[in-house]
Amino acid sequence: MLKKFLDNLSVVILAGVLFLIFNAFSFTSANELTFAQISDAHYSPDKNNTSYRLNAESAKLLEDAISQVNETPSINFVIFTGDMINKSRKDDLFQFIEIANKLNKPWYAVFGNHDINIGGYLTKSKYSEILAEKNPTLKEIQKPYYSFSPKKGFKAIILDTIIDTRITANGEIDSEQLKWLDKELEKSKKDVVLIFTHVPIVEPFSSSGHKLLNDDKVLAVLEKYKNPIAVFSGHYHTTKIIPKDNLLFVSTPSLVSYPNAFRIIKVTNNRNYVVFDIKFKETNLKDIQQIAKMMVFSKDLYYGKENDRNFTYKIQK
Repeated sequence: MLKKFLDNLSVVILAGVLFLIFNAFSFTSANELTFAQISDAHYSPDKNNTSYRLNAESAKLLEDAISQVNETPSINFVIFTGDMINKSRKDDLFQFIEIANKLNKPWYAVFGNHDINIGGYLTKSKYSEILAEKNPTLKEIQKPYYSFSPKKGFKAIILDTIIDTRITANGEIDSEQLKWLDKELEKSKKDVVLIFTHVPIVEPFSSSGHKLLNDDKVLAVLEKYKNPIAVFSGHYHTTKIIPKDNLLFVSTPSLVSYPNAFRIIKVTNNRNYVVFDIKFKETNLKDIQQIAKMMVFSKDLYYGKENDRNFTYKIQK
């Protein structure tokens, strides 16, 4: 009788131990990735501000953002989502890279419409060549669109939305790149996918002169896949977050115009769900920010609502 009781007790204890081990593993098996997104830095050595962009303050604002990122623990990488320079000049690009290289983490780049000189020296290929030469992270890439795996369980996809056959602020993703995107997503069905563009796939507000001209075709490709996919963009200089089922669209404001901010994003990849924790980081240069605020025509539009600035979104797998 006692033996039977002890045997049953052993089974119960073993089951309890296995339960604790399983749950402990489940709790600790979450895979975290943290990155910074800086958009529309519009770096310029020019001494005068134009329109609502504080070009003369662009170096100070960029230095401040980099300092904040360097002081943030657990950053895996940094990405600039286009318009890194205000005018497509070789020396301006060299100066931007010199500042960006002060980052203590790997950094990546997305083409913006201000980065490319149509018919001039800084073509997409030349721009990519310079980035690869000066930034060790991009040494083996030298392409306007590419992908990389920042960590197991994550896929980062950089898209080229810039039209370089004519002067326009509109964007487009050509058919060849669209096929490539489809193949990348097909290979990444079990990953959390992070897509980075300059021109948004989903507009934060309507602007016929800035929109992605074939946004419907790009969205149709994304909607084929049911794993967590987040798209991070710039271009509109505004603060907006649009969740749509397993898709998340994040528009990040410009560093050089109000609200002079960037984002820190933490992604937690759990077994059954993924959590995106998006934080809004304003410049510490409050005197410059106040000037920018007075120059912008619609401060509330660009500053966004609270859930456009700081937002947590959970996607079931």
